[in-house]
Amino acid sequence: MSPTVDDLRNEIRESVGRYERVESTGFTKEALVAVCEALDCDLATEPTPPKSEMRAAIRRAVDGDPDDGGAFRKADLEAIAAALRSE
Repeated sequence: MSPTVDDLRNEIRESVGRYERVESTGFTKEALVAVCEALDCDLATEPTPPKSEMRAAIRRAVDGDPDDGGAFRKADLEAIAAALRSE
């Protein structure tokens, strides 16, 4: 059985030193900053950029479409989790 979106989000959170969440929720700005730093995204994180810019930088880092828009889809989360596992 493949992991759910919530499972993938929690795996990503834990791999960048954030905490697992029981409820289903998107990433906070702090979690996105941690993912950007873990993937060495080409993005200044001080001051904290908008979520849309961080999601685009993360998508670029995992060879996704940076213009894909809003929240991460399951395919995005799978690519991010795989990239973090290989780090």
